[in-house]
Amino acid sequence: MDNQLHNQIVNFIWGIADDCLRDVYVRGKYRDVILPMTVIRRLDAMLEDSKQKVLDMRKKLDDAKIDNQWPALCNAAGQDFCNASPFLLRDLTSRSKKQTLKADFEAYLDGFSPNVQEILDKFKFRNQIATMVDADILGAVIEKFISPDINLSPAPVYKDNEKTILRHPGLDNHGMGTIFEELIRKFNEENNEEAGEHWTPRDVVELMADLIFIPVADQIKDATYSCYDGACGTGGMLTVAQDRLLTLAARRGKKVSIHLFGQEINPETYAIAKADMLLKGDGDQAEHIGFGSTLSSDQNPSRQFDFMLSNPPYGKSWKTDAEKMGGKKEILDTRFNTYLEGGEEMAMIPRTSDGQLLFLLNNVSKMKKDTQLGSRIAEVHNGSAIFTGDAGSGESNARRYLIENDLVEAIISLPDNMFYNTGIGTFIWILSNKKEDRRKGKIQLIDASKMKSPLPRNMGKKNCEFTPSIRKEIVRIFLEMEESDVSMIFNNEDFAYWSITVERPLRLRVYPNRTIPADTFKKADELKAVKKALTSLPAGTPTDDWMAFAKATKLKASTLKKIRPFITEKDATAKPIDGECDSDLRDSELVPFTYDGGIDAFLKNEVLTYAPDAWVDEKKTQIGYEISFTKYFYKPAEIREMNDIIATLNALAKEADGMLADIVGGIANE
Repeated sequence: MDNQLHNQIVNFIWGIADDCLRDVYVRGKYRDVILPMTVIRRLDAMLEDSKQKVLDMRKKLDDAKIDNQWPALCNAAGQDFCNASPFLLRDLTSRSKKQTLKADFEAYLDGFSPNVQEILDKFKFRNQIATMVDADILGAVIEKFISPDINLSPAPVYKDNEKTILRHPGLDNHGMGTIFEELIRKFNEENNEEAGEHWTPRDVVELMADLIFIPVADQIKDATYSCYDGACGTGGMLTVAQDRLLTLAARRGKKVSIHLFGQEINPETYAIAKADMLLKGDGDQAEHIGFGSTLSSDQNPSRQFDFMLSNPPYGKSWKTDAEKMGGKKEILDTRFNTYLEGGEEMAMIPRTSDGQLLFLLNNVSKMKKDTQLGSRIAEVHNGSAIFTGDAGSGESNARRYLIENDLVEAIISLPDNMFYNTGIGTFIWILSNKKEDRRKGKIQLIDASKMKSPLPRNMGKKNCEFTPSIRKEIVRIFLEMEESDVSMIFNNEDFAYWSITVERPLRLRVYPNRTIPADTFKKADELKAVKKALTSLPAGTPTDDWMAFAKATKLKASTLKKIRPFITEKDATAKPIDGECDSDLRDSELVPFTYDGGIDAFLKNEVLTYAPDAWVDEKKTQIGYEISFTKYFYKPAEIREMNDIIATLNALAKEADGMLADIVGGIANE
């Protein structure tokens, strides 16, 4: 189907909303009617030729008193779905009474098979029927969708009975899917505040697909592959991935099939994803789209996939999921917990205000290990995923797990304002568990933040895009592992560091004559005994050495602990107390794994030079990982030479003098 016909159908359906719904629905609610009606009409058109066969089969099954009739009815329809009601959609246009139309339309909807019923339920389409009946627009909407001016059927429509003059070509599954996706895009543009939440811009998705398929395109075999999206929204990423893999395989003379799997928590977008699969003739694929939260109710716990793409929600609370999993501290899910080589458990649970890294860990848990290609992942995140969280935090531990297992091939910084509902910086992570030899132990960072083309008009907050040539250039940089101002190659350990706690000894000067509050001890005799001990100290008892002073008092350790706050002050000239550190002097330092000589050398070079009595509390040492694009790609503005600045100022001064002279001269002439 060419673009002209494609646009005609999209514009016609879009016009139905303006013609029939304008005075009944606000513009943002048009989709509540148009999307499900588009699905219904397409399914209806695909069932027209087999309608009588389905009704005949239903009568046979009823006569035989068979309860589970759907498999046989769908088989009679020749589709993965069917409608067992007595009606086709066009039969309902003759209803003159609103209530008759309402009853028959509801009976028609009830006649669909369970897989379509679920889509209608998630769309909440039945909630719209009363509104349309009350406004007397239901009949008009139905008539528009069966209009002879468009054809949503796979069969062509002719102007004459001899079928020699074509009126409308047939609309194949791919064309219908394209039209449905275009309608979704247009509605998303109308609802800019929600667009980016469920829909990733096509240019970004195509780049992600290129990055996971092109590097292994020559290794594709005549085989079946699987693709998964754990936050699939309307299923756009799965669709693009399917098209890209099939195209690359065909160019290489390979025959492949691809099974699509996804999960979505939003009811409407889940319905759109399943409907899109049905409209394309992928009934089996539609059954692979699960409903619910991927985090707390994974619908694919034992499956592994060849390719995974996702744009999970970021900056969004997952507290509800955490509670369903027993509370953040009690989550034992193996997707989000791992063990270090020494057997120590390492939790990768991030703060409940942002669960984006959990989706990445979910994908990693589904990687294939026993195939030649392994698994490849492309996932979009914001900056939080690459640097938020101190050493030992869930976020840092997640990065540690990914990098120490050598799963990260590259991270690509995208331009600001690439998405519809956010202007913040975003990044594409590329992961593989079967890296090429040249990539092993390394991570490529690509700064594509300036590689963009402006849009003619903003789409929500999106004001730029990746053109095909820009996408091609980014892929080239990735494939060639090019090192330049926008591409750098690092070793995995370059992103690791130790977080160490540097302690200094506690030093106290003693003032034995200071007052000790009367309520320090429960018994007056105890306080009396303490005062006696302090006033009868041997001559020469040092007051700059707490340990010697304490020993001289011959008081119990518990007693000394109570009185010490009242008779001492910190003093840098006093002697250190063995085993005690001064919390006020405690400091933390970040030591890169790449620091020559490690922690010991860092302590010697960077700390002991200034504090010879310092030491590292090894029990508190943590390993952390973070990635900072700013650190590697920041280019400070060039500072102008002083002579250049002075010359500019002199030129401005002369210009100002000239303007002043003109003004004064003009006044004098008057």
